[in-house]
Amino acid sequence: MAYRKLGRDNKHRRSLLANQVKDVIMHEKITTTETRAKEVRKFVDKMITYGKNGSLVSRRKALAFLQNDTEAVKKVFDDLAKRYENRNGGYTRILKMTERRGDDALMVILELVK
Repeated sequence: MAYRKLGRDNKHRRSLLANQVKDVIMHEKITTTETRAKEVRKFVDKMITYGKNGSLVSRRKALAFLQNDTEAVKKVFDDLAKRYENRNGGYTRILKMTERRGDDALMVILELVK
């Protein structure tokens, strides 16, 4: 699977993605750059798919990726899995905003679809 390096080494990139996925799950919306949002979207969809599966193996995989954040995993398996039980993917949307003032990076809002 091809992925974006985001200008970071492997451990830093994985930590950044896990933290942003946790923020999307807990707050249901984050503001970030477009490239980060496109990368985070893949993992949010994967976590919700794990939640819909509901098995112990899926729960352990979600816990491993989300750095043992039991509150986020509980929300995925209890709330989000039920919300999206009739939806086959596409759990997030990206809304474009303006460029960031310092470096002109395109900012977006990554949110869960209602």
